[in-house]
Amino acid sequence: MPGAVPDSTVDLAQPLRHLPRHLSRRQKAAIIVRLLLAEGAELALQDLPDSLQGELVHQMSTMRYVDRATLKAVIDEFVFEIEEIGLSFPGGLENTLSVLDGTISPATAARVRQLSGVEITHDPWITISNTPVEQLLPLLEHESAEVSAVLLSKLRTSVAAELLGKLPGQTARKIAFAVSLTSTIAPNVVARIGRSLAEQLCDRPAKAFEDDPSERVGSILNVSPATTREEVLEGLEQEDTEFASAVRKSIFTFANVPERLQPTDVPKVTKDIDQATLVTALAAATGDLEPAANFVLDAMSKRLAEQIREEMEERGTVKPAEGDAAMNEIVAQIRTLEIEGEITLITPDEDG
Repeated sequence: MPGAVPDSTVDLAQPLRHLPRHLSRRQKAAIIVRLLLAEGAELALQDLPDSLQGELVHQMSTMRYVDRATLKAVIDEFVFEIEEIGLSFPGGLENTLSVLDGTISPATAARVRQLSGVEITHDPWITISNTPVEQLLPLLEHESAEVSAVLLSKLRTSVAAELLGKLPGQTARKIAFAVSLTSTIAPNVVARIGRSLAEQLCDRPAKAFEDDPSERVGSILNVSPATTREEVLEGLEQEDTEFASAVRKSIFTFANVPERLQPTDVPKVTKDIDQATLVTALAAATGDLEPAANFVLDAMSKRLAEQIREEMEERGTVKPAEGDAAMNEIVAQIRTLEIEGEITLITPDEDG
């Protein structure tokens, strides 16, 4: 703020009856913080650098009380400066990357970090808390039980519980016991652990693809002709049984409709499907696919189901390529509705 003078020019042992221009920025900040706390505001002062937190505590400890005129003047100046701000920037590399998250590629963000050097200047636990569970899990698997216990203690309870549930039983028990020993850990040690973990997260190379390779292959095979799908899966079985098994789990085809789709969601899926396409898909669903066709028809209104059955008889035999294309269109619609949150698919391990 303009007009500030060094702290030494103000007698802090006496009541502050000075206009704002006679107060330092630290004194004004202390006044505003004290006022907000007195009004019951929740201030995230822990997000400030340790040095600034220390300066604030020292400044407040040297002050006594402020008269109403000075308080009003400080508030007016504070409000004026806030209102004059047209645009603010986050400050710091990590805060800037957080603002740009989703607008720049992960590869660009990783390159910027590498060129700038990994230097955690903000609270590292903010970075860690915003990290997906899948990326935090390897940290727990490779760190000691003591470090893992600190990590779990700094996370939201729901996130910590999810992480603990993904660990082997013996490892989870060791970490849970180690949590009981964290009460004596000094704050500076917790801060060092946070910086170390955050640096590990920043050091990881960016992935070109967000989803798992098995999921990518499964997505491709979802819309591939049945003959192609089976040939590829047989080849994968010969090359890598474990990978082939993961691919099979990620595949969702028309045959999986009865076990994965809720009957009540069938109308949501079929309402935007052209009826001719629906008739083609159901008419082509013979043999092993007949249960899927019956499932869809049984979930419709009786009148609509009868109408479609009549059209299926009139349609007659469907060429395999046409049938696959029609069934893939239904599967694609199911996937779209799932992504948009309109429906929820039953996972294979659920009873339904």
